[in-house]
Amino acid sequence: MYYTIKWDDTAVSMLDQRMLPVQEIYRHYTNYHDVADAIRSMVVRGAPAIGIAAAMGIALAAVKNKLSVLDEFKTEMARVCDEFAQTRPTAVNLFWAISRMKTIIEEATDIQHCKEALVDEAKKIHHEDIAINKKIGENGQKFLEDGMAVMTYCNAGALATGGYGTALGVIRSAIEHGKKIKVYACETRPYLQGARITAWELFKDSIETTLICDNMAGYFMKKGEINCVIVGADRIAANGDAANKIGTYTMSLLAKAHAIPFYVAAPLSTLDTNTLNGDSIIIEERSIDEVAYIQGVQIAPEGIFIKNPAFDVTPADNITAIITEQGIVEHPAATGIAPLFSVR
Repeated sequence: MYYTIKWDDTAVSMLDQRMLPVQEIYRHYTNYHDVADAIRSMVVRGAPAIGIAAAMGIALAAVKNKLSVLDEFKTEMARVCDEFAQTRPTAVNLFWAISRMKTIIEEATDIQHCKEALVDEAKKIHHEDIAINKKIGENGQKFLEDGMAVMTYCNAGALATGGYGTALGVIRSAIEHGKKIKVYACETRPYLQGARITAWELFKDSIETTLICDNMAGYFMKKGEINCVIVGADRIAANGDAANKIGTYTMSLLAKAHAIPFYVAAPLSTLDTNTLNGDSIIIEERSIDEVAYIQGVQIAPEGIFIKNPAFDVTPADNITAIITEQGIVEHPAATGIAPLFSVR
């Protein structure tokens, strides 16, 4: 059985998602710098999985740390946390996980106990994420009826999380409730998370899936072959605007034009009450090579000007409902995400 990430004694193991679907290779990291680089270089990706990886990387740094003076240890660990904070700027789960680890470091009175607590917390974040995903799936599956065709974009499945998935978790839960669900997976240019990862994951789990190019979505919507769209998110602002993989905004416009429900599934850790709206979300710009090359093969003219924003923002007005483990906000344009916190 495949897995996304796990704590492996004094190492962190990850499935190298850059190699999918051709090779299933697991990397074992014994140095926290390498874990940080794995986040930057997309060995691991997906907002919840990035948070877990950062927590485990910080725990790894602590375990390997040889300092014996508490203040020096705390200073070094604060620097390690800052290094992980620089890896991916858009996914709020990263900073949420780092904050949990920082609290343990700041409150520590003993180095050894701090190391043990950091390892325990990283494992806890991982285990909590899987449980949260299953709750998201349970809450969201009510929107899916037997026989539906669901379109998803990018990868918000087991490989983007600790396991099970957010958007794909809703689909998995519906299937576990006995509903027959068909999935349309968009390829998701330029990094092809849909073609390489979502399609691989769903195929491995024997879930009926049709892979389509991104620019085919409107065609299938117009034909009536798509009943709803479910995506994940990397950050959701206070007003309900949601940042997700570049192209999600386009899909929301297509869904709106065809009167197709558009759902966002994400854990509470993705909700950012400090960011008022989508205009305030930092959008990561990635290497132009991701656009100019596919799997090492050049597809664009040498020297051509290229832009590669990794995310875009879907306005709350285009979102039918935001599905979390805490509950659901329908039509978030009217209320933002506040109702999810008022019932906690």
